[in-house]
Amino acid sequence: METDKQQSDHFELLLEVGRLLSSKLELPDLLHTVMQLAARVVNAETASLLLVDHEAKELYFDVALGLDPELSKIRLKMGEGIAGTVAANEMPEIINDVNKDPRWSSKVDKEGAFVTRSILAAPIILRGKCIGVVEAINRIGGGFSEVDLRIFEAFASQAAVAIENARLFASLVEEKTKLGTLLDKMRDAAILTDGKGDIVISNNAARNFMGENATRIEAAVKGMVVTPPLDEILNSREALLPFEARREDPMLILAGSASTMLDEKSKEVTGRVIVFRDETDERREEGLKRNFLSLISHKLKTPLASITGYSQLLIDDFKTRDDLKGGFQGNALKTVLQQGQKLTGLVEKLLNYTILEDLQATEITRVEFKIGECLAQAIESLKHIAANKNATAILDCPNNIEVLGDPALARDVFKNIIENAIKFATSNAPKIDVSARLVDETVEIHIKDDGPGIAPEERDRVFRKFYQIDASFTGQIEGWGLGLSFAREVAEKLGGSVRFESQVGKGCDFVVALPAKGK
Repeated sequence: METDKQQSDHFELLLEVGRLLSSKLELPDLLHTVMQLAARVVNAETASLLLVDHEAKELYFDVALGLDPELSKIRLKMGEGIAGTVAANEMPEIINDVNKDPRWSSKVDKEGAFVTRSILAAPIILRGKCIGVVEAINRIGGGFSEVDLRIFEAFASQAAVAIENARLFASLVEEKTKLGTLLDKMRDAAILTDGKGDIVISNNAARNFMGENATRIEAAVKGMVVTPPLDEILNSREALLPFEARREDPMLILAGSASTMLDEKSKEVTGRVIVFRDETDERREEGLKRNFLSLISHKLKTPLASITGYSQLLIDDFKTRDDLKGGFQGNALKTVLQQGQKLTGLVEKLLNYTILEDLQATEITRVEFKIGECLAQAIESLKHIAANKNATAILDCPNNIEVLGDPALARDVFKNIIENAIKFATSNAPKIDVSARLVDETVEIHIKDDGPGIAPEERDRVFRKFYQIDASFTGQIEGWGLGLSFAREVAEKLGGSVRFESQVGKGCDFVVALPAKGK
């Protein structure tokens, strides 16, 4: 029977053991500590630790323990020997005279140059499964008692938790290393933070911006104007929040997004993934290109106005002269006028696009308007182009569907998509079905054609600026290749989107989604 003091001493010992085990997260270090403490808690000469190989159904001495190489080769089947029996039955055992126990094998003693007299063995159980066996060998001052057994069982339970924690930590370190390697292969800067905003891991590209020893995301955007403000980003609960950081001198523009991770149960923020890239050169080039296109457009407008204006005057004059009417000169002037008008239209589209790119979403007028009327106006404005291709646009839209946005810009979106469908039509009498419907808080406008369709390899390219599927550019398809790019950019600035479905030979179904009235 234990005295109160003995119980108190044992309790204090187990507390100290628990503290020591919980402080070890490296598995090799922990296994050594388990062996040392196993002998100490029951006053034994030494101890051993075997782990379970569940696939082979064997027990083995982990090489991390630094034992004799020959000893590390020894494996015991489940149920073999004292340790194997303890593992198989998941019950502790006391053997105070191993020579009287038929299960005892001296091969471990021979390999380890040690003499075993008595053993106290306990299974290491985790979540109802044996993961190992810890043994105390040769109690000092007598045999092992039932008190020793209870203490050793408690120790084995502590060891189980500590081993699991160390394995989880090792797995976490491995995954972090893999993640770090993966992130370092990214060209974009990537940062993973915890729920408080402290950096957990970052890649080389990110460290180039914030330094090797940065602990907070603020270091990456120091001295820069962030939109939306950094505090808003770090307090956001949105799944994906785009942002931009800008510095004027020397110019630096970072563009990226922050993804927020939430705990499934508590909905608390557990971390954020922040990805960004340096877009300074790209934006500078875009600005130069836009300025150049705008300049060219303006420079061309005046001479084109003169060409078309004077061509029309000459044609009108020729109509009054019987000797020239219908002759070569008259036909030539008509050709000059037609080509001048086409080029004027192209220049106006180019100019409109450059203006659009500078237009901020906050500058757009937003009113409620009927989508059916807007679609009808877009179709009406294209009737001459449709007539030239013998194309028919059929509108099916309820009168009561209204959207929120700029009706003129929305009309341009529809015009560009419908005109695109007409231009690329290959049949003798192409048909374009235009319809609208209310889907939750969004109005979806479908523009479906029976044209050649878009090949899978072209899907990611159709919205690029100046890109045309007629890549060889034989001149048969007129335009800059800006129509779909314009449509998507306008739709996004109106708070919507453009997507499409297509099969080669079966046409395309472009879907423009815009915010519904009052949304």
